[in-house]
Amino acid sequence: MNHSIYTADRTTHLKVAVTGLLAGIAVVATTLTVHLAQPELSLQKAKTLAVHQARPMHALTEIAQR
Repeated sequence: MNHSIYTADRTTHLKVAVTGLLAGIAVVATTLTVHLAQPELSLQKAKTLAVHQARPMHALTEIAQR
């Protein structure tokens, strides 16, 4: 095995690529396992938010009254 990125041959590159692919598959499998085992973690709680609706005519009326 080569220990330098500059002198790496084809087999070293293949080993690095396969290791990265397997690590990615392991992360996805772990994430899916946790998500499917505990679905309540991904549920969003309903929140009531007060939304202020801007009224552009209101601001123009206040400017005109001054």
